[in-house]
Amino acid sequence: MLSAGGTGVGMTADEGLEGTISLARTADQRGFHRFWMSEHHGMGATSVSSPPLMIARLIAETMHIRLGAGGVMLPNHSPLLIAEQFGMLEALAPGRIDLGLGRAPGTDGATATALRRGADANDAFPQQILELLGFLGDDFPSGHPYRQVHAVPGPWQAKENRVTVPPSTPQVWVLGSSPYSAQLAGQLGRPYAFALQFGDADVDTAMRVYRESFQPSDVLAEPHTLVSVPVAISNDPIEAKRQSATSAMAMLRMFKGEGYLLLPPDEVEAYQATLQERHILDAYTDRSFHGTAETVGARIEALQERTGADEVMLVVGGHSTSLDQEGISLIADHYAMPRLETSLAAAAQ
Repeated sequence: MLSAGGTGVGMTADEGLEGTISLARTADQRGFHRFWMSEHHGMGATSVSSPPLMIARLIAETMHIRLGAGGVMLPNHSPLLIAEQFGMLEALAPGRIDLGLGRAPGTDGATATALRRGADANDAFPQQILELLGFLGDDFPSGHPYRQVHAVPGPWQAKENRVTVPPSTPQVWVLGSSPYSAQLAGQLGRPYAFALQFGDADVDTAMRVYRESFQPSDVLAEPHTLVSVPVAISNDPIEAKRQSATSAMAMLRMFKGEGYLLLPPDEVEAYQATLQERHILDAYTDRSFHGTAETVGARIEALQERTGADEVMLVVGGHSTSLDQEGISLIADHYAMPRLETSLAAAAQ
């Protein structure tokens, strides 16, 4: 599983987007299961502000891999709008669409205000998820104010047109990095994705809370978990660490209010950090799973054994998109993952 989307200093927006497309093609060819992009706004180093738009493009570029948002920040949007967008994506690629839902703004405070027009948007997150699920399934209870409101495409449209209701819907995940999101995912009976790339998040507590609070649903009989980790993989471990340091510097810049940017590794190495800044840079660099495929693979396996996660997602996004692409091929080779047919023209013949 992969999570991606970034533009380094010296790259144009279209180059960053093309890098994401190329990465998705490679992930599809090398047998990865999912490819997710997260919603971010007002950040110089991120290239995906609208995951649904990017997913629509990637549907035409891939054949096998599941495509998704990891995630859509639901308080930024109307649940009906997201249900319609992802219903359309599911119609375009049945059985291949994931919808991860988060409540963080995905940006700075001022931009969040411009997006949300309200300081209490996060408070309604559980209710927003229930509305979204109601629109996706067209199953609001009798008397609900949205009982006669229908997301199109969706089950209601199929019934109106006297055709079979599609068997698949977008797979809805709850995302987070805290016990709050873990408990919510468990109570809803939905799969849970934990973002370990954010700070000193307590993954062990979150996994325990999720499993203890899990209630079987019509889509999931038992808990299902995913843990995402930042990675930089190369045959040259020094270069892998340099790429991890660029991501660490981007986090430091964000903490300082200077904007999340992926600077060239040479510029990061030349930076004269204070003792406190050096502590942050080292902590985020060390948190990243960087090194050769064998080194990274060993850390992934240790994490999976520790957390019992059903899936591990690799978050790539250093300054070099070519290293990201090389890295996922190296880890695929390490695990002897199959090479899959990716010729859309051949598949159509």
